[in-house]
Amino acid sequence: MPYGQKKKRSLNSFLTFTMRAVIQRVLSASVSIGGIINSKIDQGLLILLGIEETDTEEDILWLCGKIVRLRIFNDAEGVMNLAVTDLKGEILVVSQFTLHASTKKGNRPSYIKAARPEIAIPLYDKFIKLLSIELGKPLATGEFGADMQVSLVNDGPVTIIIDTKNKE
Repeated sequence: MPYGQKKKRSLNSFLTFTMRAVIQRVLSASVSIGGIINSKIDQGLLILLGIEETDTEEDILWLCGKIVRLRIFNDAEGVMNLAVTDLKGEILVVSQFTLHASTKKGNRPSYIKAARPEIAIPLYDKFIKLLSIELGKPLATGEFGADMQVSLVNDGPVTIIIDTKNKE
């Protein structure tokens, strides 16, 4: 390929298997199950996490490090220059297999890419454990597989989507 020419990416390169996180900067967030608040946080991050069959501990390590170091909170000058650890902020993690919905065929999404519970639960638990260590305190969480209602006050709004295969 000639110098300066960019390689074209096919649509298939965007459909690779990947751990996905939707990260929202929040003033507050909570998750309820059956009408009862299960967990809640004040200022910090709400993370919706989708896990696929091919995700590994390496994906978890990279993603946890990236999340706690994301500089998406305003400093004294109003510039996004602070990480959640700088503010001593909180994190709420909610599993969400629907992040792996495929709408390629028809109008009913397919979730075939989402990891089955026997794969996803151990990876979800490892993610929570490592992220808690990186943050330096316990996390708030939803309940894997439960029908949850998530409430939040998005600050900004700031919402970032990260996938572990493309490292972006």
